[in-house]
Amino acid sequence: MFLFGARQTGKTTLLLQLFPNSRFYDLLETDVYERLRRNPSLLRQELATATEGEIVIIDEIQLVPELLNEVHWLITRQGLHFILSGSSTRKLKRKGVNTLGGRAVRNVLYPLVSAEIPDFDLIKAVNRGTLPTHYLAMSERQLMKRLQAYVSVYLKEEIAAEALVRKLSSFNRFMEVAALTDGEMVNYNNIAQDCGIDAKTVKEYFSILEETLIGYMVPAFTRTVKRRLNQAPRFYYFDVSLPNYLLRRHQMQPGGDDFGHAFEHLMIQEIVAYLGYHDLDNALSFWHTYSGYEVDAVLGDGKVAIEFKSCSEVQSKHLRGLKAFKEEHPDVRLIVVSLDASPRLFHDVEVMPANYFLQKLWEGDVYA
Repeated sequence: MFLFGARQTGKTTLLLQLFPNSRFYDLLETDVYERLRRNPSLLRQELATATEGEIVIIDEIQLVPELLNEVHWLITRQGLHFILSGSSTRKLKRKGVNTLGGRAVRNVLYPLVSAEIPDFDLIKAVNRGTLPTHYLAMSERQLMKRLQAYVSVYLKEEIAAEALVRKLSSFNRFMEVAALTDGEMVNYNNIAQDCGIDAKTVKEYFSILEETLIGYMVPAFTRTVKRRLNQAPRFYYFDVSLPNYLLRRHQMQPGGDDFGHAFEHLMIQEIVAYLGYHDLDNALSFWHTYSGYEVDAVLGDGKVAIEFKSCSEVQSKHLRGLKAFKEEHPDVRLIVVSLDASPRLFHDVEVMPANYFLQKLWEGDVYA
């Protein structure tokens, strides 16, 4: 089994808690890394006495992808079970890397979700994101230090160490511009102009963010009925704390544009995690027409359409996109997620306060 997830999502902690007695190879430990990098066959030698069915964990497998040949042999010849965790899929996608012949199931660990946090605080999550170390930071100053360290370690260990880009400064600038377009449709040419690089490099940089699990693209809904649709994807960082930090957004409160952007991102983040944990990875898209109608989230083949509005009372003007979508897809379920005090039905649209929506989402009452 592969277990992927961005740094600090808690992969190592989870595996140590679930399998405290299993053999554990942590490739972030310098001596373990150097020993197995120089001679990957040592893994087979050290596990020669392991019994059939035994579980072995290798943490940060992308650091020594050559170990996958040994893992493959140990699975087929010795009947061992492996859990292989990693914070990047980039090296594992290279030509010639053993993918275990389809034997390994791929799983992803996301940041904490509302259902996992006792006394979940929506405003706190919008501002801090839900990575455990960020959400639980004791003070704003401590949070800023942790975010600065997170970005610095990512740039140093994931980008510089693998020599993924020629100029780290241009990639750093790109991350800031990507934060400005977080949750917006991607225009490679505009971003290239803002960064002082070409569009091809911008596409490669986005690929790096995706393959190192720092961000993802949400595709456009493409089933056309009447209106012409914009098919450019939207980009999101994997946790709202990153665009908050890169754009210097902090201590946001409802009512401002910054809060609205971060609120929408957090809701998308929760939906992505729900769909991922339920093996519905391809069920999320968004809808945007050339005439200006849009819907923030479409689930399945137009089964559910959702708008996110960080207002205290949803009004008719907020339903424009949803109504237009229903004209083309009459069987759709329409939802607005807001800061309303109570759930209600408004012009055939379900108005759900954010915490209520999150509860229903994780209970399987929004999309299953």
